[in-house]
Amino acid sequence: MRILVTGGAGFIGSALVRQLVAETDAEVVNVDALTYAGNLDSLGKALDDPRHHFERVDVCDSGGVKRLFEQYRPDAVMHLAAESHVDRSIDGPADFIRTNITGTFCLLEATLAYWRSLDDDAKGRFRFLHISTDEVFGSLGAEGFFTETTPYSPNSPYSASKASSDHLVRAWHHTYGLPTLITNCSNNYGPYQFPEKLIPVMILNALAGKPLPIYGKGDNVRDWLYVDDHARALRLVLEKGEPGETYNVGGHNEKTNLEVVHAICALLDELATDSPHRPHESLITSVTDRPGHDRRYAIDASKIGRELGWTPTETFETGLRRTVEWYLANTGWCERVSSGAYRDRLGLKREHQPA
Repeated sequence: MRILVTGGAGFIGSALVRQLVAETDAEVVNVDALTYAGNLDSLGKALDDPRHHFERVDVCDSGGVKRLFEQYRPDAVMHLAAESHVDRSIDGPADFIRTNITGTFCLLEATLAYWRSLDDDAKGRFRFLHISTDEVFGSLGAEGFFTETTPYSPNSPYSASKASSDHLVRAWHHTYGLPTLITNCSNNYGPYQFPEKLIPVMILNALAGKPLPIYGKGDNVRDWLYVDDHARALRLVLEKGEPGETYNVGGHNEKTNLEVVHAICALLDELATDSPHRPHESLITSVTDRPGHDRRYAIDASKIGRELGWTPTETFETGLRRTVEWYLANTGWCERVSSGAYRDRLGLKREHQPA
């Protein structure tokens, strides 16, 4: 099987590519524009595997995307390429509109043209899996869960752009018959996550003795999903999911942001015995809440469990310990990513670099 993975040098995409190369016989066409969060270092041994083909192509480049289909003739597409950071979407929404909406449209158009060119057997086997977020559903109160039928109510430019892309994918299935699948996942964490998201920011700031900034009271609740569990779910949906269906993927691990940061600090106190900043929780500081900050997300992942047999293997405690241990053991990767040095090595532009 030949799978075209967009965003395969990003956090979730690289975890998926590593799994596909290590645990299956699939041939992987890894398509990534290598923006600031795309990093070939994240692919590990998969990068040089003969079944891995890297193509630096922007999904908004319709000509480039068309060439990929003509050259590789994939059996499936797994679409992860996206701008994904809420704070960045507030400050600069244009990139999110371009990549998440226009990019998805360009990819769908190229996929549809390719799919129509296939014989009946190949058409029947082909799948287009679109990977999305629970943030499209908006904010929950203290009770209840997001299900696959929860109405969309996005509250940030990021979540609005992802909601738009979901609607496009669904429309291409119902209008044109393209065999699409959609997943909506909760907050991912784990190794190789770009240090702008909560968990890697807190780990690296704590080790450097920098403040650990918590929005507001830190009582916003998220469901946390270990990235390798998510990658396994995506593989299962691609293999067994019903075209036209949506599957929620959650970790069954609801935590407030403050609980997450306290857990990180406790692990660093235990594992980073040479850190001069223990107890690390002394670095926690409150900052002004972000505009439109959703109060609570919680996923009902019973459908994917019931219909496809997926459940997460990591608890939050085991997954967070593995994550902290990885960051402690891979300070070189963290330094290259934080400084942008890996981009110099790859000859990439330095636009959108975090300060």
